[in-house]
Amino acid sequence: MDMTENSLVEEKCVACRGDAPRVSPQEKEELIKQIPQWRIVEKEGVEMLERKYDFPDFASALIFTDKVGRLAEQEKHHPSLLVEWGKVTVWWWTHKIKGLHRNDFIMAAKTDSLYTPILKDYVES
Repeated sequence: MDMTENSLVEEKCVACRGDAPRVSPQEKEELIKQIPQWRIVEKEGVEMLERKYDFPDFASALIFTDKVGRLAEQEKHHPSLLVEWGKVTVWWWTHKIKGLHRNDFIMAAKTDSLYTPILKDYVES
């Protein structure tokens, strides 16, 4: 996805308190359209965004994971990551509210923007 196609990529995460509202069902429906490769899953009663990214090897998966980690530190919003040979699974949710906040959709879009250039490098090499 080209970054210009997704306004979420341009947004910054806002500090979230424990009393911050979760996204409404209507907001979820609209926001998920902007990150179509993500899905909403529920784990232990908590809604999360989930996406699996494919890579040609383990080293490439680690490089991507490092980029996601740097982004998370920059935005002060952190995902759960599972790194496997040729695959990284990313989950975004807001721990303080035990559910989905707009920040999670922003970070999912930003995560996608990190993957696109990496994938392009694989195709060209």
